[in-house]
Amino acid sequence: MIQEFKAFIQRGNVLDLAVAVIMGAAFGAIVNSLVNDIIMPPIGLILGGVDFSNLFFNLSGGDYVSLAAAQQAGAATVNYGLFINHLLNFLIISVVVFLLVKAVNNMVQQKKEAEAPPELSVQEKLLTEIRDLLKQRT
Repeated sequence: MIQEFKAFIQRGNVLDLAVAVIMGAAFGAIVNSLVNDIIMPPIGLILGGVDFSNLFFNLSGGDYVSLAAAQQAGAATVNYGLFINHLLNFLIISVVVFLLVKAVNNMVQQKKEAEAPPELSVQEKLLTEIRDLLKQRT
């Protein structure tokens, strides 16, 4: 069983998956920073200085200055500002992954087209048949 496990781990696709997970986590952090630190502040400024990460509905009935204060007090809140941030993260990651997959598919398609032998013309087909027939006679 240990030998099977070694063979499983040493296969290329397991290592590729591990690298993909690590790169995905790092990419998620970059996109999270892009949304929270670059995209949302100008949108909040345009909307009158709103900090999206601090937008929430208080379900407990108390009055809290910020989401952090409400959470520290244990108030039940609906954090729709954080949801908007996460939604933008998802949309950006989805677009980037779509573009990445599209680019890879285009490269694979071009490689297949380059590897495919050109189709023979009618004359070339006839000449090939004549050559093969002459080879058979000798």
